[in-house]
Amino acid sequence: MKKVYVDKEINEEVLKGKTIAIIGYGSQGHAHALNLKDSGFNVIVGLHDTSKSKEKAKSEGLDVFDVASATSKADIVMMLTPDEVMADVFNEHVKDNLVEGNYLAFGHGFNIHYNQIIAPNGVEVFMVAPKSPGHMVRRQYQQGFGTPGLVAVLNDNQDTKNVAMAYAKAIGCGRSGILETTFKEEVETDLFGEQVVLCGGVVELMKTGFEVLCEAGYSKEAAYFECVNEMKLIVDMIYEGGIKNMDFSVSNTAEYGQYAVGPRIIDSRTKEVMKEVLNEIKDGSFAKDFILENKANNPKIHANRKMMENHDIELVGENLRKLMKM
Repeated sequence: MKKVYVDKEINEEVLKGKTIAIIGYGSQGHAHALNLKDSGFNVIVGLHDTSKSKEKAKSEGLDVFDVASATSKADIVMMLTPDEVMADVFNEHVKDNLVEGNYLAFGHGFNIHYNQIIAPNGVEVFMVAPKSPGHMVRRQYQQGFGTPGLVAVLNDNQDTKNVAMAYAKAIGCGRSGILETTFKEEVETDLFGEQVVLCGGVVELMKTGFEVLCEAGYSKEAAYFECVNEMKLIVDMIYEGGIKNMDFSVSNTAEYGQYAVGPRIIDSRTKEVMKEVLNEIKDGSFAKDFILENKANNPKIHANRKMMENHDIELVGENLRKLMKM
């Protein structure tokens, strides 16, 4: 079993006296910056001149510079822009402003693993990847808790590992546990999880179940409650105590249905498709397609967003969620 590090094992003094530049101020960017600031470290933010996030970052007590200037001022540069634009931001504004002895950091290993970004000689590279959306990273920190995180060091440098661990502790990950990994493992498992379970798998499962009930003549509202709304309740029980906790909490009828029907829905063919997806992640096929999609201005993403916005599962859900908040 891999070792999981916690706060008491990590010396964050290695960050003292260092300036940390957070490049980007979206979901992860704002969480990293504010958590580091609240942990007592010197943080600045790098944003392009027309960024809509500039005033928000300033209003939250952070010093904001253009990306090149922030890089020049920093000892640690954490890249937290979207994957699809990160290489351009790095090559145009960051790369030439790094100097030997700097640390180049990432919240996700996509651009390093798929060779979209190559660090200059003498610059150490590490990753701190919280296993949570950024808004939860911030909320958990403010509540005195933390989200688990992954740490990876590109060249197996102990000093860099110490800095990476300290950074992870400073944003709250050490409160729940930090797992040492590799860029390869983080990227491939993260993309796989997103595609086959967390986003792709769960959404298609809920949507298809909703459609089957509606096509069979059941009301859209009943279908939504059953196939979407209850998903959170089930996942919460698993989160709190594992699958056995969920089985303890649901009826015997539901548990029997899990055993009798689950393997018919997620069967050996599904597992084979999952293996195909994993191979496409490992051989770079998915990364290549995603990069080309972005260069073409994301036609598939925009088309699918539009279809989802107009799907009954979203239209019915919007109305029901309003009622549930009353």
